[in-house]
Amino acid sequence: MKANPKTKADPKADAAAAAPTGSKKKLIIMVAAAVLVLGAGAGGGWYFSQSGAHAEEAPAKESKKSKKKKSDDDVKAEYVPVESFTVNLQPENGEQYLQVQFTLQVAGAEQVQLVKDNMAVVRNRVLLLLSGKKASEISTVEGKQQLAAEILAAVQQPFEKDGDEQDVTDVLFTSFIIQ
Repeated sequence: MKANPKTKADPKADAAAAAPTGSKKKLIIMVAAAVLVLGAGAGGGWYFSQSGAHAEEAPAKESKKSKKKKSDDDVKAEYVPVESFTVNLQPENGEQYLQVQFTLQVAGAEQVQLVKDNMAVVRNRVLLLLSGKKASEISTVEGKQQLAAEILAAVQQPFEKDGDEQDVTDVLFTSFIIQ
C-alpha cells in the first residue's frame, strides 16, 4: 500500500493551521477590546450608582436632624389647585377670552386650609384682575410672569380686615389659553 501524501504530516502546514491568520488576530483583538470596554462601562456605572447612593444618604441623615431644628419660617411648601377661570378680556381685536388654571404654592398645611376656606374671596380677586387684562399684555412669557406676580399680590392680601397676609409664595400656571 502506498501512503497518501495528503495525510503526511507537514510541519509548516501544522504551524500555519495552529497560528491564527491576520484577520483572525484582528477579530480576537476587537472582541477582547469590546469585552474590556463593556466591563469598564459596567464597572463605572456601578461605581457612580454606588457613590450617588452614598451622596443621597448623607443629606437624608442631615435632613432628619435639621427637621428637629427647623423654625416656623422653614415650613414645607404645600400646593392648592384653583379651578379654571374663563373670562372675557378687554377688547382689542374683537372678542377674546382667557381660560386659565393655576396652583398656589403656600407655606404649610395651615395656609392650605386658610386658602381653601376663603376660596370664594380668592376666585373673586383673581376674576376681577383677569377681566381687566388685554390679550397683548399676557400673551408673552414676560406678560405671564407679570400676571403671576399680580395674582400673587392679590391673593396675599388679608382675607379679614386687619388680618395677617396669607403666606402664598408662588403662582404656578397649569393651563393658559387665549382665544
